[in-house]
Amino acid sequence: MPRTLADWLAYIERQHPKSIAMGLERVRAVAARLRLQRPAARVVTVAGTNGKGSTVAFIESIARAQGLRVAAYTSPHLLRFNERIRIDGREVEDAALVAGFAAVEAARGDVPLTYFEYATLCALWLFQRAGLDLAVLEVGLGGRLDAVNLVDADAAVITTVDLDHQDWLGHDTEAIGFEKAGIARPFKPLVLGDDDPPASVLRHAYAIGAPAWRIANDFFAEPVDAAHWRWREVGCEYLLPYPMRGQGAPVQLRNAACAIAALRALDLPLDDAAIARGVATAAVAGRLQRFEHDGVEVVVDVGHNPQAARALAGWLRARPGRRTLAVYAALGDKDAAGVVRALAGVVEAWHFAGSRAAGTRGLAVAELQQRLHGAVADGSGHAEVADALRAALAQAAPDGRVLVFGSFHAAAEALRLLGGDA
Repeated sequence: MPRTLADWLAYIERQHPKSIAMGLERVRAVAARLRLQRPAARVVTVAGTNGKGSTVAFIESIARAQGLRVAAYTSPHLLRFNERIRIDGREVEDAALVAGFAAVEAARGDVPLTYFEYATLCALWLFQRAGLDLAVLEVGLGGRLDAVNLVDADAAVITTVDLDHQDWLGHDTEAIGFEKAGIARPFKPLVLGDDDPPASVLRHAYAIGAPAWRIANDFFAEPVDAAHWRWREVGCEYLLPYPMRGQGAPVQLRNAACAIAALRALDLPLDDAAIARGVATAAVAGRLQRFEHDGVEVVVDVGHNPQAARALAGWLRARPGRRTLAVYAALGDKDAAGVVRALAGVVEAWHFAGSRAAGTRGLAVAELQQRLHGAVADGSGHAEVADALRAALAQAAPDGRVLVFGSFHAAAEALRLLGGDA
């Protein structure tokens, strides 16, 4: 049997012939053998094309500020596996993860599990033993057939629905929306972060009697001044500070607004002070995370699809005055040309990087540049993100800006070079 966390992670990577295998039959069978019940008194499940990790962080931070005992499960990680499983604001230590993986392994018998399914079952096993008031679970892929959907949520959140993972979820937003709506439960609230969500989401909610609570319809997030924004619904409003990271980026206000809506949907007691403190202190690495390097602003973001790139472009346009250079490394299954086009006009120079560290999903820089032919006028190529970042920093003016983005792998490489901590 594996002995260390590193041994276990290497082991579970080899236990299923595919990295992704949708469906709940196998994970449900192992969960039954583990005698998994509810991981906490209340459960919120979060799905969406973008913004899931940030929304989980806001829910977790507000609930902890209220004095609740909270756990969060997210994926993927940036620098270490432990980031994925937090209990009471702290990453679970190696010894606990080893015990969890050993319990899953003992229960699974001859049932093959993917890496993500092992991790999910391990998290739920640990949460069940932690005496939690609230568990916040981030969907890995889609929703309906994702391992996280093993748990019946008391409230569900779909942050956004856009094109990504089409090979698994369908080739239009209606199909993708239906997959994500699968996390909703009959007569339990469903919070929606899209102004105009796909009809498939609303149809499914209606069919199962899940009350849909839509941003810009049922609740609102409104900038007030340079330091404050307002969350409101009929009969209730909160004047709040901007999130610590993101500096009032519209996408982060939406994520925070959905988090507040989800907690209110649970009918938990929420103090104004706890909401304000939770919003102000929530932090998640690799989301508009900023550094200063010899006068150059470096922004690291995990954005990896056109919708995320459009949000980045909006954030940059709202902060003119700095010449922006971009370091971009994409995975092979992403719409790289769509991402680059979304940032046309706000990025003045490009540094493209290979992503071989991502394994079979990675792209060599030459292949990335070939895919981008015609989408961008010019750009230099580099074997790795670290090489591209060094070149961009050397090129940037003292008052310039460097944006590093394209995947979790790209963000992780940048954080290692910059000394950032996830």
